[in-house]
Amino acid sequence: MVTILGVNGSPRKYGNVSFLLNLALKGAEMEGAKVRIIHLYDYDIKPCLGCLSDDQYACRYPCVIEDDMRKLYEMVLESNGIIFATPIYWYAPSGVMKNFIDRLTVFENMLYIDGTCWTEGKVAGIIAVGNDSGGVNTFSTLMATLNSMGFIIPPWATAVFNKMSDITKERNVLLDAINIGRIVTMMSKRVEGLERKWFKVIGDQELENMINDIALTVNKEKNTQWPSRKKEILKLRKQQ
Repeated sequence: MVTILGVNGSPRKYGNVSFLLNLALKGAEMEGAKVRIIHLYDYDIKPCLGCLSDDQYACRYPCVIEDDMRKLYEMVLESNGIIFATPIYWYAPSGVMKNFIDRLTVFENMLYIDGTCWTEGKVAGIIAVGNDSGGVNTFSTLMATLNSMGFIIPPWATAVFNKMSDITKERNVLLDAINIGRIVTMMSKRVEGLERKWFKVIGDQELENMINDIALTVNKEKNTQWPSRKKEILKLRKQQ
């Protein structure tokens, strides 16, 4: 059985974010998942200290900051999939959600410690809710960030709602939420047990050899293509 973690980044446990997240977890249960929900505002989550910028090897698990992330880290590691649900605060996730994700960097940076990103292969879904605009900005930011941390984001694993209305009357977004839970669970089942090592840290010598080989190929193409392109560019300059 796979475990799906719902992460609520809203201070309002009774709001639309929470409603859609709970609905998504119902969808996960439909596919046989074990589910759990956490409300980030219930925890002490301090901002990232940016250790990585001082020393690549300083950022590692467990994080040096002693706060409630110690508990949340364990929940993340125990989960096969995570549904990130956030209100839209000025075209972006809530501050507590941003802090939570920033602090997950300790898992991503384990690539340089033990050769494995600890969030690699986990599945993510995204729910973003706001009163007016900023939905695309918010889930685009989350998608880019989570994918860079090794999360798999399957098709139709996002839902955005940008209205001040009764969420229970919005059939399309309700269906989106249910299917996020289903899809995250389905993908989690597919990747469970697979070796999670898509990203590889290439050694310096191997990387240099690749660069040199490609440089030869590119320079050959340049010698072939550049003379004709140069002629066209000179023509354009004369026309200006």
